[in-house]
Amino acid sequence: MNVLITSVSRKVSLVKAFSRALSEEGGGKVIAIDASPKSAALYFADKAYIVPAGLGENFREIVQNICVKNEIKLLIPTRDEELPFFARERERLNDIGVCVMVSSSHAVKICQDKGLFVEFCLKHGFSVPKTYRETDIIFDFPLFVKDRFGKGSKSAFRVNSKPELDYFLNRLKDPIVQEYVEAPEYTVDLFADFAGNILSVVPRQRLSIFGGESFIGRTCKNWDIINESMRLAKALNLIGHNTIQCFLHNGQVKFIEVNPRYGGAANLGFAAGAFTPRMLVRLVLGREVKPCVGDFKDNLYMLRYTDDIFVDEDKMKQIAHFIE
Repeated sequence: MNVLITSVSRKVSLVKAFSRALSEEGGGKVIAIDASPKSAALYFADKAYIVPAGLGENFREIVQNICVKNEIKLLIPTRDEELPFFARERERLNDIGVCVMVSSSHAVKICQDKGLFVEFCLKHGFSVPKTYRETDIIFDFPLFVKDRFGKGSKSAFRVNSKPELDYFLNRLKDPIVQEYVEAPEYTVDLFADFAGNILSVVPRQRLSIFGGESFIGRTCKNWDIINESMRLAKALNLIGHNTIQCFLHNGQVKFIEVNPRYGGAANLGFAAGAFTPRMLVRLVLGREVKPCVGDFKDNLYMLRYTDDIFVDEDKMKQIAHFIE
């Protein structure tokens, strides 16, 4: 069985994880694609291709051709911008024997629109940080301002005064204003099968964050977070591996957002015992995967660091630009 991972960029740990999962389930190859030959993860895959940047008209054909040529059975999108595309193309790819790890277009739309996500949570009885309307008179600083369609920490700011608030309201394209929550922040790695049945849930506390990603974290077996995350995932009908972010504020789980894909620090959940790449491979192979919610090592710390690889220019030029 062969797996295609898109937009691999620096996701070396994810490529390695699927290589391991395939070896544990009888073998197979990891094929990686990206728009840049300077993407480190390309050099850890069994085979790699350079594809055009963006989602142009020929992107669908290129992906389909790569899948057919390499007998791909499982496709893993990893970039936010690709998720709506693959959600729309899921059935078409399934027709050529490719299973895509992506939730429905409806779920992806809600997860990627922070305004819709707040509305969804409130409608279905989930807690979120208090969200203000434009007509509200706000004096309760500090506040938190983020772009409705922003990613990571690039368009999210703490504001401490009215002048700061006015500045960011004018700077951001579609701002959302919320209370500033002083509480531990968690990321939840939640995995569900293709029918939406939840198989594993691993909360991890974000102890040190850089560029929107957790660089120091620890697993935390908190059943309030686990149970509320399961309830949210079922309401959204999420499938595959999902990255849920929340606060635990005075015993209440307040959801921030959901990224319906693998997150940058998912490796901590793998190491703690919820090795979802293998679960996913087993599902595609038609093998049994038993639910293991709560069955992971508690208080396991992850200390991430950068590493270097060195690539000769000739080797970099050898990666095929897929234009067939």
